[in-house]
Amino acid sequence: MQHINDKTLQDLEFPTVLEQVSARCNTELGKNTALDSKPIIDREHLLEVLGQTSEYLASFSNDNRIPNHGFDSINGELKLLKIENTTLEIPGFRRIGTICKTVVLHQKFFKKFKEYYPLLYKRTEALENNTEISASVDDVIDKFGEIRDSASEGLRLIRMQINEVRGKINQSFGVALSRYQSSDFLDEIKESVVENRRVLAVKAMYRRKVKGTVMGTSKTGSIVYIVPETTLAYTRELNNLEFEEKEEIQHILNQLTNYIRPFHALLSVYQNYLVHIDITAAKAKYALDINALLPEINTERKLFIRDAYHPLLYLSNKLKNEKTWPQTIQLHSENRIIVISGPNAGGKSITLKTIGLLQVMLQSGMLIPVHERSTVCLFDKILTDIGDNQSIENHLSTYSYRLKNMNQFLKKCNDKTLFLIDEFGTGSDPELGGALAETFLEVFYERGAYGVITTHYANLKALANELPHATNANMLFNSKTLEPTFQLILGEAGSSFTFEVAQKNGIPYSLINRSKKKIEKGKVRFDETIAKLQKERSKMAQTGSRLQDEETKAREEAAKLEKLNTKVKTKLENYQELYDHNQRMIHLGDKVNTVAEKYFLDQKKRPLISELLRIVETENSKRKKTSAKQAKAKQVQKKQIAQELEKKIVTVRQEKKVAQKKAIQTKKDKPRPVFKIGDRVRMFDGKAVGSIDALEKNKAIVNYGIFTTNVSVEQLELVEAKK
Repeated sequence: MQHINDKTLQDLEFPTVLEQVSARCNTELGKNTALDSKPIIDREHLLEVLGQTSEYLASFSNDNRIPNHGFDSINGELKLLKIENTTLEIPGFRRIGTICKTVVLHQKFFKKFKEYYPLLYKRTEALENNTEISASVDDVIDKFGEIRDSASEGLRLIRMQINEVRGKINQSFGVALSRYQSSDFLDEIKESVVENRRVLAVKAMYRRKVKGTVMGTSKTGSIVYIVPETTLAYTRELNNLEFEEKEEIQHILNQLTNYIRPFHALLSVYQNYLVHIDITAAKAKYALDINALLPEINTERKLFIRDAYHPLLYLSNKLKNEKTWPQTIQLHSENRIIVISGPNAGGKSITLKTIGLLQVMLQSGMLIPVHERSTVCLFDKILTDIGDNQSIENHLSTYSYRLKNMNQFLKKCNDKTLFLIDEFGTGSDPELGGALAETFLEVFYERGAYGVITTHYANLKALANELPHATNANMLFNSKTLEPTFQLILGEAGSSFTFEVAQKNGIPYSLINRSKKKIEKGKVRFDETIAKLQKERSKMAQTGSRLQDEETKAREEAAKLEKLNTKVKTKLENYQELYDHNQRMIHLGDKVNTVAEKYFLDQKKRPLISELLRIVETENSKRKKTSAKQAKAKQVQKKQIAQELEKKIVTVRQEKKVAQKKAIQTKKDKPRPVFKIGDRVRMFDGKAVGSIDALEKNKAIVNYGIFTTNVSVEQLELVEAKK
């Protein structure tokens, strides 16, 4: 059974996360319920809640947006429905109707898109479908919150009579108004309304001459407001009808309340569903803001969170436009306990809180900001001891409080526990406190618990090195600048950089040297050794990175050289073939030239033809005989090669043109320089460099030495400004 106590939640600042989720809820009931959220005990229920939140998050990035779920609380109405002979008011009925309509809308939506939202569909499918409640409310109350005439036959008749009587009142009032107006008994305003009744505005001097009931006077007393006698009888009748109307409305609302009363439990379920959806939507909005997702949840007791962010720190830095450093940490059966060491302000506590807070968030049904390839497991208990927990109320010192806390750890710790302890063993004599802390750690290890602790104690670092399923880790620190890099390195302990940090903060070196002499040489050497190891590791990491870059470059250069070598070899072979061919042609030309000279001297054709035929036969004997088909195929092949070559040439030319245009455009897009006489310039598409002899408006006369030309300054680029 999972149990995560309130102290752990407070230590990990989980209530602050709940406040941020609550702020993203739409309804007051949702906000209040979100603030009271606790880790979910049942594994199946937890997986369902996580899945529903993940589905809601996915709805933000697709076209099938989930309908609005806003509603007003009906807790007051639910209490009244439990009490017999009570009647709900009109606003209460309207709230109930809205909730029922919203739930039915959600049921229809998730049924339609159940392939996208299977878990949310499963939640709505389990709800009873009821359209009668909202329909019965709509039959009685209209959209303006008024009782409909059709709510009952009695009400319809009463209102018909009321309208008739009002008509008679208006008619009789009109007659009286005309009569007294003609007698000049009325003031300029003629009439007014007092207590929702039309009255005559009679001049005070004529009040005895107008028959009727006085309803009041003006502030100055110059006007008396009188209901004419002719309308009084109708007014009494109207009052009686209005009373009957109220009684009939009360009777209708009583009936509607009694109709809805049996659905008390269903309405409560409907409201709980909408509260759940409101909180789910808020969690999804929060996940969107912190880049959270649902990692794989395994049953193999393996915790691997990659690129994890502390959500509160991430949002705070996001507002300030500052970088937040992610953490990667791994716990599994072969590496159950990690001891983090290193200087203060290096990020140890943040790493500890990040692990704990993300685990609590996940076990409360919230998505967490980690890499998608992360995998997590669930713990029955999460125990924490973080921060200065001095108890003023109980008169306990920090160390006493921490010892009481350790006692609780020893009682509860087992193989399904995750413990997180900051500054383990501090608060007492370093040697004695360290020894006790070492014993505690051994007990936690023997019980198979998973945990992360931070410490400066050398004995705890040594113990982590000795235990097979525990490991040291340190927060990487730049020993030159003494600035934290916020990177967790597993496998080695970290130096506290005590003296280095002191030196950086201006403590005189002589005092630091005296301090070093006051402690055991072995401890200083141990700390120095750790610091050196960290420096060496950092150097090795940098060297490895540099060597990897150099190796990549070397491979690229080798590939380029190999390619170039192949090209050169091919060219040499082509040149050799060309040279051999040319030599043969020269030799053949010499032979023909000799025969031609001989013919020039003796003018004998027969020897000439004979010699030429001999030369041709000799050359043909060297050629390989090919069939007509082979010759034709060779011809076709040559033609294809020529065509391909021509295509390549055209492509290369086009690419060069595009490249030239881009280069010119890039040069044009650069900020325009302000040219001066004497500046050396050249045109964007040219290579010749000249100097500006004169400038006028947007034109420049450029001297190239041999000639001058008039050019627009927009076509020029600056080569060298005049000194």
